[in-house]
Amino acid sequence: MLTTVSELISPAAYLSVVGTVQDNNPGMASAMAHRITDEGLKFVVACAATPDAALAPSRVVDEGWHALILHTKVYEELCASLGDFVHHYPGYDPDNYDPTILQRTQDAIRARGYDVDEELWGPPSDDELISVTAKCQHSPTDTGPIKPMPTPRPPCRDKP
Repeated sequence: MLTTVSELISPAAYLSVVGTVQDNNPGMASAMAHRITDEGLKFVVACAATPDAALAPSRVVDEGWHALILHTKVYEELCASLGDFVHHYPGYDPDNYDPTILQRTQDAIRARGYDVDEELWGPPSDDELISVTAKCQHSPTDTGPIKPMPTPRPPCRDKP
C-alpha cells in the first residue's frame, strides 16, 4: 500500500488537480483543496477495486473527482493502474439520495487501507460546512459504482 493516496499520481499532476479544485472554488484554502483531492482519489480507488459495489461520492468529494476527470490523461492512467476505469454519469437529484451510500463508500475506502476524512462526506444538503460549485449528486445501482440520473426531459415546445 502506498504511504499516501497522492502518490497514485505524479506530484505535478497532483498539484495540478488541487489547483483545479481551487480554481473551481474561488477563495478555497489550499489545505481544503488538498483534502478534497485526496478524498476524490480514494473514491476512485474504492470504485475500481469494487466495480460491482454501489458506491458514490459526497458532493464535496465529487468536486475532487471532477477535477481528476478534467485531467484526462492523468485520470486514464490512474484508472489503468487501478485495473478498472471508473466512469462518471453526471446528474443532480438530491431527492434521489440514498443515505446509506456514503457510509458504504467510506467503508470501501477503509477496506482499501485508507483513512476517511469524514468531514468531507456529508449528505447533499450539508453545504454549510464546505461549499463547492459542482451541482452533482450520485446514487447507486446494481450495475456499478455510479448511477446515471434520469435523463432530463427536453423543453416543451408550444405548438401554434
